Amino acid sequence: MSKRILVSSLIGVAVVGAVAAGGLAMASTSSGTALENSSARYVAPAGGGAGSLTFTTEVSDDSGVRGLKVIAWPASSELDPTEAELRSVDDAKCRSVSDGTSRCTYTLKVTKAEEAELDRGTWHISALATAEDGDTAFVPRAASFDVPDDITGDVMGDVTG
Repeated sequence: MSKRILVSSLIGVAVVGAVAAGGLAMASTSSGTALENSSARYVAPAGGGAGSLTFTTEVSDDSGVRGLKVIAWPASSELDPTEAELRSVDDAKCRSVSDGTSRCTYTLKVTKAEEAELDRGTWHISALATAEDGDTAFVPRAASFDVPDDITGDVMGDVTG
């Protein structure tokens, strides 16, 4: 075999390989499951009414959004939940806002008695989103909020993730 044919064959293999790799890269660029614009808000109970914790996020995936699991935990506990542990926690309510994107909200009512037992300081929210095609996105610290040391009246804590 001549050197020219061998070099031409190697160049041909390299070009075919590059085109195939590029095609695979293009095929795998579909966006995965993602959380964006996450925020958390804690409102302390006031008067005779309950307070609340509200976590809101936008979940997107090309196949659509099946659901979102959420848990809040005090930073001082060093709990740091795993993806497997989040599979059995509370569900957020999700509503579709466009093809492949849902706005999900998790709300937890907090009574004065429950609030008195809460750890003071920073809390984190962990979230696990599941797409219609089974893909998942685990965000160990999707957002944070503060439970103030001094609870008097309408105290609110907002921190985004």
